[in-house]
Amino acid sequence: MTGLTIVLLLVVLATAVATGARHWSLPAPSLLVIAGLVVGLLPWVPDIHVAPQVISVLVLPPLLYASAEEISGRELRAVWRPVTVLVFGLVLASAAAVGMIASALTPLTAATAFVLGAVLASTDPVAVTALGRRLSLPPRVQAMVQAESLFNDATSLVLYKVAVVTAVTAGAVSIPSAAGQFVVLGGGGALIGAAVAAVVMLIRRRTEDPVLETVIALVTPYASYVLAEDLHTSGVTAVIVAGVILGSTGHKLTNAHIRLQIHAVYGTVVFLLESVVFAVIGLELPTLVRQLPADERGWPLWVPAVAFTVLAIRLLWVFPLSALMQYRRGSDKISWRVPAVLSWAGTRGVMPLAAALSIPLTTHSGAPLPHRALILTLTTGTIALTLVVQGFTLAPVVRRSGIALEPQHTAREETQARRHLAIAALAELDRFEEADAASETVLKQARRHLEARLHQAEADEGDDTGTDDPTARPADAYRDIRRALIAVETEELQRLYEDNKISNTTRRRLQRALDLEDASLTS
Repeated sequence: MTGLTIVLLLVVLATAVATGARHWSLPAPSLLVIAGLVVGLLPWVPDIHVAPQVISVLVLPPLLYASAEEISGRELRAVWRPVTVLVFGLVLASAAAVGMIASALTPLTAATAFVLGAVLASTDPVAVTALGRRLSLPPRVQAMVQAESLFNDATSLVLYKVAVVTAVTAGAVSIPSAAGQFVVLGGGGALIGAAVAAVVMLIRRRTEDPVLETVIALVTPYASYVLAEDLHTSGVTAVIVAGVILGSTGHKLTNAHIRLQIHAVYGTVVFLLESVVFAVIGLELPTLVRQLPADERGWPLWVPAVAFTVLAIRLLWVFPLSALMQYRRGSDKISWRVPAVLSWAGTRGVMPLAAALSIPLTTHSGAPLPHRALILTLTTGTIALTLVVQGFTLAPVVRRSGIALEPQHTAREETQARRHLAIAALAELDRFEEADAASETVLKQARRHLEARLHQAEADEGDDTGTDDPTARPADAYRDIRRALIAVETEELQRLYEDNKISNTTRRRLQRALDLEDASLTS
């Protein structure tokens, strides 16, 4: 069986399982890990070896970029204080705790145990975003979970580099040197990501070619990552910063047709990459286990111990932090609901896998790095265990906590926003009538359309922007009027979001509805 055949079969398997997960409303990452594990245990399946570059360069950038695009600057500003504490304090505590437990229970030396702790110290943005899509979390909680998973990578990456240098050279850790590395990696990556985003914005504002725009959107995360890595900074941070900036300004850069095309293409790419990479995590575990020597066969006990340590440290960190924040806000009763969800949402995934695969094969003297296979096994096993256990139980934890937004709440917010948009468009239409901007027939037709939408919004009848007959061919004058009114509605939608009257999820959903309506006016 050739490598190409394995890749094609893996894509087919991952796509089929992910499609089934969506159909049965199951967490796709968890189901994919199980499917990969089952297939990897079959006797006729060859050993799977994934090159570090495949994950870190080919798969990781677009997935990180897609996750970062979903977070807005407004939501980041609202949660930066608790996220900062998690990004620094919790990552350091997790690395230290996992290192101590691994050093005590396994044959790992102190240096290699520290490498394992650094690899598993941070939550994974790809896994968190993939699992979070199924949940109706409040915007603030969703922003905290995603922002932490995105921005703790710089901290864990510095720890990882320090740990690897210590293990490879048997040198001592220098705190000033580690702090300097963090500034270079994190700060340099952020600057490069912002610079790439600025260049991309300049280019996209000057082109209306759908193919070129789509290519630019696909190349942007790779350009950010490769450029940052070549300059010895954090490629992960560069991709995240570029994604956050472009995600917040994307609606201003292109027209509706291009946005819809980019959304469709990127959605396909992300679906395929997520499906394959989570299946690989399960598929690779049996291969790693078969490579372990006799003195490392205790991994079935060590993996749960490491996974439990990761979760326990997170619980012990998040609950006191949440209680302190609630106390400072003057809350009479300390609630466990939000910290429970925050703790249970901290799964591991693609980022730790990429870091573990890039661990050097040899030490500075040229000798094989001791216990490298065990580090990979413990990392992959912990990732698989957290994705399966926390992935399948996260939704019940959210339901039990009672913080999930009810469908009525989301529908009510969306309906109110639609009402505001229709009112703003009607006001603009009044100005068109006063200026005789079009014929009376065209203006009346536009008014009937808007008034119907307003009445439906007031009656809570849901989305009606896509109810126009797609076969109808509106006159040029009507099309121009409608597009002008859609532009007004887009501005009003952005104003509602900036005034904190609607969530980012509602803004994105309504912007897509406006884009679809604009696209339906194509002659």
